[in-house]
Amino acid sequence: MLMGGLHPPNPMSGNSDKIDDLRRRKSKSQSGGGQNRISAQHAKGKMTARERIEQMLDPDSFSEVDALVEHRCRDFDMDRNVIPGDGVVCGHGTIDGRLIYCFAQDFTVYGGSLGEMHGLKICKILDMAVKTGAPVIGLNDSGGARIQEGVASLGSYAEIFFRNVRSSGVIPQISVIMGPCAGGAVYSPAITDFVIMVEDTSHMFITGPEVIKTVTNEEVGFEELGGASTHATKSGVTHFTAKDDEGALEIVRDLVGLIPSNNLQKAPVSESNDPLDRKCESLDSLVPEDPSIPYDILEVIEEVLDSRSFLEIQDGFAPNIIIGLGRLGGQSIGVVANQPMHLAGCLDIDASVKAARFVRFCDAFNIPLLTFVDVPGFLPGASQEWGGIIRHGAKLLYAFAEATVPKLTVITRKAYGGAYDVMSSKHIRGDYNIAWPTAELAVMGAEGAVQIIHRRRIANSRNPEQERERLVDDYEEAFANPYKAAALGYIDDVVMPSETRAVLVKALGAILEKEEPRPEKKHGNIPL
Repeated sequence: MLMGGLHPPNPMSGNSDKIDDLRRRKSKSQSGGGQNRISAQHAKGKMTARERIEQMLDPDSFSEVDALVEHRCRDFDMDRNVIPGDGVVCGHGTIDGRLIYCFAQDFTVYGGSLGEMHGLKICKILDMAVKTGAPVIGLNDSGGARIQEGVASLGSYAEIFFRNVRSSGVIPQISVIMGPCAGGAVYSPAITDFVIMVEDTSHMFITGPEVIKTVTNEEVGFEELGGASTHATKSGVTHFTAKDDEGALEIVRDLVGLIPSNNLQKAPVSESNDPLDRKCESLDSLVPEDPSIPYDILEVIEEVLDSRSFLEIQDGFAPNIIIGLGRLGGQSIGVVANQPMHLAGCLDIDASVKAARFVRFCDAFNIPLLTFVDVPGFLPGASQEWGGIIRHGAKLLYAFAEATVPKLTVITRKAYGGAYDVMSSKHIRGDYNIAWPTAELAVMGAEGAVQIIHRRRIANSRNPEQERERLVDDYEEAFANPYKAAALGYIDDVVMPSETRAVLVKALGAILEKEEPRPEKKHGNIPL
């Protein structure tokens, strides 16, 4: 007790109004655009921004930043409608215990539109992710640029784009499209490493159906123009599609588990219950005797990798080549494989671009590469030549040659022409290249080669058809096997298909710590 019988002053007395104001602001930020708009979001089968974050991250791991940020626009009556948070929820949490930075646009607040402060909140998250070496995940659900804020909105978009580029190859960036994404807003997801779209509720396009009809007189619907199916099968913009929000966020968790947090870390390793020396008996009879009959290379991938570990990427786009992440002996690994079930596994424009970008992602983040080769060449045709198959095919060649991560290659059947060189051959520094007894390494198939080499001999023969067949048999005996290449050291071994898994596990263990210095340079000039 103080002199005069006075009690010490309560430091919080008189501050109750300030405390109430804080609670009011926090509550308003938490409630977004209000219950009516939240109910409208649910009626569309969509979760709210906060629900999505809670679903994606480990329980109780999310910490929000900038919850009280407000827009600075005082035009068009915007000053009468100020909601703390400004339409985007930002922060950090964990996925399987690993640090993640994330933002989720809140469609219940200004339609999720991006204004100046909204954009700067996202910029802060990107900056923090780079500083701490953690992946960043963006949950996109936005009506686009906030028109009322004009160039300030466009400025924030550009700030985000710049950070996406600066972060590329440093931290993994994942974009989940969970609503509209139009105009300039599509370029941030396009720069990131992976795009996931929700079927029926998400759309991506530069210009919407109304503008297209006005300018070109084309009539096209939202789904046909920029829906998940369109971008999964036609444009190749999206890497995964999901039936609903929950499915999309589950893909995020699976993906994060297979990639490192930044470019200075090794690819993740986990214990595998799948025996390292497991025999793959079914592979010994998988490749048909007739080289014109296809087989499913997915069976090879799933049999060789750890059980149920393969996550295929862009499965609906350019199906003549398969890419994806999985595990081999517990080690995360990137897979590239020609698919004989589609276009005989030929490399075309879309397949080359699809695989090239994936190879460069794996190389940027220290993920070893495993390539399965069954390629008869590049797809012939005027449309391919005019479309730039030379330039686009060179992208895949560049990507494999540029990659310094451990590279394993398995030739299962055909490896013809320049496509043999491109598909992680020994000549562009594949580290461990093996072939099955069914492998054929040649400039081209026997029929075509004989017609070129022995055209006159066949024409002058008394029995041209019999002579042609004999010459084809001779060519196949010489080249329709892997032993000429093995004799030259172009492949390291010929193995039975059933032994592939055990051989690759040992080889990967031997080259995981390899170092491959290259000449110093700012960057190469890939043929974009």
